[in-house]
Amino acid sequence: FRFKDSLAQDMRSADLVISHAGAGSCLETLEEGKPLIVVINEKLMNNHQLELAKRLHRGGHLLYCNCSTLVETLQAMDLSTLKPFPPGQPEKFALFLDKIVGFQ
Repeated sequence: FRFKDSLAQDMRSADLVISHAGAGSCLETLEEGKPLIVVINEKLMNNHQLELAKRLHRGGHLLYCNCSTLVETLQAMDLSTLKPFPPGQPEKFALFLDKIVGFQ
């Protein structure tokens, strides 16, 4: 989408969400319990999207790739291996983000 006030309804009806690796997008999708593939933008400051994607991937919560490997990721994905993201802990997620971005 180019712009939309809210993606909540689209996300609720989705079988798979493909997004950038922004913290808000990741958290919203994972809290909705939807399988998530994040496409990192390697040109962003300090490549924080990659750090976040790797961390959430290590926890088994999402798959990640870049633009050039998206098709390969879609072909090889096994969504049954993804683990639910623990709900209701926004303060822990905020601390985690602070650490990744270097605020701690």
